[in-house]
Amino acid sequence: MTSMRISQLAERSGVPATTLRFYESAGLLSADRTPAGYRMYGEDAVDRLAFIGAAKHLGLALEEIGELVGVWEAGACRDVKADLRPRISARLAEAEARAAELAAFTASLRGALAHLDALPDRAGRCDPECGFLAPGSPTSGSAPVSGGALGGQPVDVVLSPGRRAAGAAAEAERWRSATVACSLGGDGLRERTARWREAVAGAARDSVPEGLRLTLPVDRVTRVAELAAAEQQCCPFFDFRLHLDGPHLHLEVRAPADGGALLTDLFGPTD
Repeated sequence: MTSMRISQLAERSGVPATTLRFYESAGLLSADRTPAGYRMYGEDAVDRLAFIGAAKHLGLALEEIGELVGVWEAGACRDVKADLRPRISARLAEAEARAAELAAFTASLRGALAHLDALPDRAGRCDPECGFLAPGSPTSGSAPVSGGALGGQPVDVVLSPGRRAAGAAAEAERWRSATVACSLGGDGLRERTARWREAVAGAARDSVPEGLRLTLPVDRVTRVAELAAAEQQCCPFFDFRLHLDGPHLHLEVRAPADGGALLTDLFGPTD
């Protein structure tokens, strides 16, 4: 059996060495040791990592992946299929719910913008007659939006893993206990990082507990919300909070202590 050191396995599989060490500590990957203490892996580690990577791209938690790997190791494809199907169905239901929330939020913003453009320009002070504070304003009542319309209370949106309408407060804290590991690697990670850097270019940065706050023009909200939703499919330990305040979008991103370095890699340090 071919033996590889961790650097060779990382090159073969496209999985960073830091992630390989984490997989070992999580019980997903085993390694032999040389007398000098170097990790050595067999050829089967490449197939195992490909299986783990495929499972992570489906949004499965590492605990679930560990259970699934055990079934996979038994060698019966039908058993893997039977175990995997309900897990995918559950993730699909979550993704559809989140997509519906994001679509409703996007439609709400477009409606608010159209409403705003249709209002006449007035020389006097802004008051309820302007229409910003009208109860029937397009920003009122959509599922992911809380608060009032454009001229009332700011709008807050929270994008956290598995967020549902019922029990949303409890679900919104799941990022704190999520495993700090990202299923993206190689070109996928570089592409996602480039998209984030473009989306937050020129942002004012401030520290917040467990993360950072970026202030951007409000017209970037759709792009930022879509990226945040996609990010949680591969990195569920990130917590995103979007706060709309007039012409400004405040994006707060948090991560557990172990994910601080990954947060900085993706969004850069605070100024």
